[in-house]
Amino acid sequence: MSEIASAKINSFGKSPKADFVSPSTQLITLTIGQLQDIITQAVKKANQPLQDRIESLEKMVAAQDAKIAALTSTQEQDVNRICLDIAYDRQRLARLEQRPVPGVTAPTTPPQGEKTISRIAKVKDFLKTRGSGATFQECERLLSILPNQMTRLVSMMDKRSFEIFPRPGDGRQRILRLKAGRSFT
Repeated sequence: MSEIASAKINSFGKSPKADFVSPSTQLITLTIGQLQDIITQAVKKANQPLQDRIESLEKMVAAQDAKIAALTSTQEQDVNRICLDIAYDRQRLARLEQRPVPGVTAPTTPPQGEKTISRIAKVKDFLKTRGSGATFQECERLLSILPNQMTRLVSMMDKRSFEIFPRPGDGRQRILRLKAGRSFT
């Protein structure tokens, strides 16, 4: 009996052998319709995140198109407004340039006083004898006048006989010179 008991004990831990086939080698039978349904569901499941992303991108593009259209319209309005402002500014500047400046006589107006006429003649003789131009400061010293009086005197001079230009090398100083080829009467 001990042999029988020991054989039974030894056979207790062992599993009975059956014809077991692993799932990877097991044969499944599907119809074409079932296979198509499985493939269709798998493709839908794989494509769904991509379709969701495409929809969100399409919404974003549509919103940006609307924003670009609004900005373009605003830009066109701004450009038109700026162009009108520039035109109005030019008109205002033209009116200001045509308006006479108070206290300044027109350049074609001849000098009125004897003192002014004698000062212009003195400057003209000085420039003739010198043979070249003179700075405003030199003319002021010659006439014993202040700089503002010199500026006023120059504004009354005949621009056909005199010319004014900046001193070469020092643009702050101005030179007064007789024009060449003019009769100095």
